[in-house]
Amino acid sequence: MKIYTVGGAVRDMVLGLPVRDRDYVVVGATVEMMQHLGFRPVGKDFPVFLHPETKEEYALARTERKTAPGYKGFVFHASPEVTLKEDLERRDLTMNAMALSEDGELIDPFGGQEDLKNRVFRHISPAFADDPVRILRLARFAARFPDFTIAPETLGLMKKMVESGEVNALVPERVWRELSEGLMEKQPSRMFMVMRECGALKHLFPEIDALWGVPQPEQYHPEIDTGVHTMQALDYSAKKGYALPVRFAVLLHDLGKGTTPSHQWPHHRAHEERGVLLVEAVCRRLRVSNMYRDIAVMTTREHGNIRRSRELRSKTVVMLLERCDAFRRPERFMNVIDATECDLRGRKSETVSRENIEFPQREYWQLVLSAARGIDAASIVQSMEGEMDEVPRVLHRARVEAVSDAITATYIIPATQQHETAKTAISAIAGSPASVSGVPSH
Repeated sequence: MKIYTVGGAVRDMVLGLPVRDRDYVVVGATVEMMQHLGFRPVGKDFPVFLHPETKEEYALARTERKTAPGYKGFVFHASPEVTLKEDLERRDLTMNAMALSEDGELIDPFGGQEDLKNRVFRHISPAFADDPVRILRLARFAARFPDFTIAPETLGLMKKMVESGEVNALVPERVWRELSEGLMEKQPSRMFMVMRECGALKHLFPEIDALWGVPQPEQYHPEIDTGVHTMQALDYSAKKGYALPVRFAVLLHDLGKGTTPSHQWPHHRAHEERGVLLVEAVCRRLRVSNMYRDIAVMTTREHGNIRRSRELRSKTVVMLLERCDAFRRPERFMNVIDATECDLRGRKSETVSRENIEFPQREYWQLVLSAARGIDAASIVQSMEGEMDEVPRVLHRARVEAVSDAITATYIIPATQQHETAKTAISAIAGSPASVSGVPSH
């Protein structure tokens, strides 16, 4: 029996990167031998075991044979006669088909080191086409290693997989798993660009694919194209290290623009409302949790209002906070603010970039939310015993007053004070009373 470290751990070691997880393959062993050594079986489809002390996964060397469409359509064969090379050959990419022996020998039967050196994703054999998940995995690796390219023959094989309808056999849970991991990589836009290049995007995410070629007003969007903007905003969210709910919301925030009639371009009136329906449809299809769905829906619906914060009346501000349930879940509302920031700063062309523009909206919404949450709701409820039907209206009015007072104290009064200071300074220079100075009141 021989044990080898395999897969991503070996790849990352060769690249000089921190090793995230270690996987092991065991050659020359049986299920009975592993159990005798104290390994606990956990595999459902093929023999996988947990180490009795480290709890790391050890799998018996195996081969596989395609028997049906989709990523579950395989029959596996594990026995002591299966060689290490046979086990490695069933893997997806050359960079993931290297092994490390217990004495430190690197085994690389398919040229993985050379492809890593040349920054190339290359499939091992035509069996790559048997598993549609491999398209998503390669796209995810492209987001993790953005300086890698896809070997032409591998890209061609991916296109044939899409044309054959193999990607349509992917189940929602697996698509979401790969998507959520890809969104958290270094440059998540690369995942979608790879899917778009091989044709998988229009099958798996047609709402996102529809954004390319849709123009926006150049004075606000120097990049013009909505698909390009979405990718720029997504990469900005990664640059800021934002959490998965924020990145997912950024990905979907402009879906409504993909349904704007072309005769209305480059404007997109009511795209927020149209976008909400599309976001909800995507989340149902992928079976996304309610938390991710709600943040994406709120971002899609409200990002324009949040951006125009200073133009809103206090009543409108409070209504927005109420729609977002911000009083009970302020941290979730701040995720929406984060996503709106990415929308504003993810806009650039070859000559213009909005990445470093100011974002005063964050401080504004923190201020009004704090003011609205600062009212003593419990006291209001107690004082209205017997009039419970009126409580929501009274609470709403109290919040509007608190928000109005906070805006006045923070933005309007300081501006007035600055104006009066300027009038006094000019009057002193002119030697005349401030009351007759020529400074206009507006």
